[in-house]
Amino acid sequence: MVALLFILFAGLAVGCAIAMVTQRNPLYSAISLIGVFIALASLYVMLAAPFIAAVQIIVYAGAIMVLVVFVIMLLNIEEEVRRRMRLRFLIPTAVLLAGVLIAEAAFVLYFVQAQPSPQDPSTSDVGLTSSIGTGLFTTYLLPFEITSVLLLMAIVGAMTLARRETILPEGALVIPGAQVITRATVDERDVGDATPVISNTTAEAARVMGEDDPHDLSKID
Repeated sequence: MVALLFILFAGLAVGCAIAMVTQRNPLYSAISLIGVFIALASLYVMLAAPFIAAVQIIVYAGAIMVLVVFVIMLLNIEEEVRRRMRLRFLIPTAVLLAGVLIAEAAFVLYFVQAQPSPQDPSTSDVGLTSSIGTGLFTTYLLPFEITSVLLLMAIVGAMTLARRETILPEGALVIPGAQVITRATVDERDVGDATPVISNTTAEAARVMGEDDPHDLSKID
């Protein structure tokens, strides 16, 4: 039964991996990669590592792949159009390298005779949730807490950068580059005036808004 399940999940992982690299639609490739992650998680469960299997599903098949799918949908990547291949030697080179990889794997499987010491999987606590939790909150408590603080700082920094508004500082005389701002941003007297003001220099901004150019020395008393 165990061998049958291994063949089933391993075949699913290999099939989804082949589908991932052969699909021309990136969305289908991402979905195929999710299938690979699910098959690997099933293999981890068979190896008595439920925590690693859960992390595989939650982190990779969940968070990361959702992010990848959202990026693909936002970029609106369409199916690749078939074009004439310029470098025709790539196909035979890929076949040759695949043959070398298969030969190396066969050599390792059939000619390298490893004699591992027999061990009952039921007596090992490697990969179990209890053993990992005990290690995190005892031996590795300080690195774990430092990592959580760093992640919190990254989240706060990302929110700060996302909410930062482009407002000229008080007393600024030069507008760096072409900018589109509102009259209310430049002149506090125009509260609620969202009229766009496009300017490249201070003089141009003053002309558009009907203000005096601060660089014009002839108007200074």
